Amino acid sequence: MRVIINLVLFLVICVLVWTLTSSIQEPIAFNAEKTKRDNAVINRLKAIRSAQELFREASNGEGYAPDFDSLEYVLRNGKIMTISVLGNPDDPNDPTITYDTSYTPVMDRIAEFNSKSKDYKISLDSLRYVPYGNGETFEITADTITYQQTLVNVLEVKTRKENYMGEKYSDARFSRYDATYDPKSYIKFGDLNAPNLTGNWE
Repeated sequence: MRVIINLVLFLVICVLVWTLTSSIQEPIAFNAEKTKRDNAVINRLKAIRSAQELFREASNGEGYAPDFDSLEYVLRNGKIMTISVLGNPDDPNDPTITYDTSYTPVMDRIAEFNSKSKDYKISLDSLRYVPYGNGETFEITADTITYQQTLVNVLEVKTRKENYMGEKYSDARFSRYDATYDPKSYIKFGDLNAPNLTGNWE
């Protein structure tokens, strides 16, 4: 009888130790995983933002790409125009003023950007995909609005946090470890109501 009691007590102690360890380890594991995945998604959003800015340059400021197919096509095939002014442009009587127009392939600008950037790269093959998203793609909305009596281009790129936090961590119960965590909320940059490309993590 005493052996059985001791065995039951041992099992109870094991369960209590496991429960205590889990309660300590779970928030640590969640916060570490959340930080890792947030950073990966933020860097991909930054890359998309930089790619959209190059798209706009190649389109002579006429707007942003409304989808990833359009974005990729222009970045792969487009060119950015540069006009160099020789002489004194402030003197309309200067006979030596000349304008030299050159065109740089966008892919060359991307290669130059990638060689200098330490935080993130522009990779056209993976640009549309949400890191840790199992094939999920970012949502793009590009539009024009009247802002302060001026017609302007606006852009928003986003994804829900549940799309990259995985089946395990996309449960709302993990908000008890981080009061700001809502798996249904979006991580995004841009604003459809103002010409603003700031990210909501900044």
